[in-house]
Amino acid sequence: MRASLVLLKNIGRKLPPFSNPEGVQSSLPQGDLSFFFPLLALALLTLTLGFVAWAEGAPTTVSLPEGAIACLELGWITCVAYSPDGKLLAVGTSLGVELRDAESLELLAVLTGHRGPVLSVAFSPDGRLLASGSRDRTIRVWDPATGENLRILDWGHSDAITAVVFYPDGKILASGSADATVILWYLAEGRVPSILTGHRDAVTSVAFSPDGKVLASGSLDHTVKLWSVAKAQELRTLEGSRDPVHCVAFSPDGKILAVGARDPAIRLWEAATGRQIRVLTGHTDAVRSVAFSPDGKILASGSSDRTIKFWDVATGAELRTLTGHTDPVFSVAFSPDGKVLASGSLDGTILLWDVAAVLGKQ
Repeated sequence: MRASLVLLKNIGRKLPPFSNPEGVQSSLPQGDLSFFFPLLALALLTLTLGFVAWAEGAPTTVSLPEGAIACLELGWITCVAYSPDGKLLAVGTSLGVELRDAESLELLAVLTGHRGPVLSVAFSPDGRLLASGSRDRTIRVWDPATGENLRILDWGHSDAITAVVFYPDGKILASGSADATVILWYLAEGRVPSILTGHRDAVTSVAFSPDGKVLASGSLDHTVKLWSVAKAQELRTLEGSRDPVHCVAFSPDGKILAVGARDPAIRLWEAATGRQIRVLTGHTDAVRSVAFSPDGKILASGSSDRTIKFWDVATGAELRTLTGHTDPVFSVAFSPDGKVLASGSLDGTILLWDVAAVLGKQ
């Protein structure tokens, strides 16, 4: 059974399709470019067709996939993140950063400044800051309440910023880049940033453990590295993946690290020992994003096979497969209360899924 809902299209300022500003060169990783191929292909298609992702006029009524409770159509979407209070949804697109009402998806603000597609967004734990990383090789820190750009971090990385994440107390920002490095930015101190080297190819994802002691980074070099945050030194390397790693996420209790790769498989690791616990198989193309539910019992994954899957963390059992996106799903995020899952795709849509409803239809 499908539900019908008004599709919210942009009613704010009209923006053109993305192209590099004069004098700005494309920032792409050397070596394995699989992380960026879907983005580049869709960008070229967009430019060829002269597509403008912002429409004005009457809303459109659409048929939603089963289990979806809302849909928003934008330029291709690379990342979504909920604010800690669950009221805002930050959306990174080929056109910039948007802040949306988390329930209605109403546009609240357009954060402009990046000169390239936004590849990662993250709220600080207190919700007072929003960080965005872009292909333009810069990180911007915003005040989500006012939309003010508080800080621009435009040095340190020499290639696209693929991942950003805040330390549990919000005083440190970690960034991963296609230049194969990770940087710890000490926002609340005057310290020189720590540059972590060791990966041999683009870093695609970074995540802090809940206690803040460990930072995990995934890379196209097929590895995940665990770093001591206090010492800014490598602790160990996890090498179970046969293919490039696209995403990493710690469980809420910090005991498990989930890793998604191009294999396409999801590996669960015991964070303290580096022991592989189990491998979750079911996707038929690269796993692009993983997210734990707030209680840590469920893992959600988004894939280039255009589906979202729910997994039982304790058993590894696949609980449900959600369909509705027509292009790779690059981002999944649970609302802070765990009741809703947001998914963003290169098809230009965000879908909000009622978690209890979709899992109750097993």
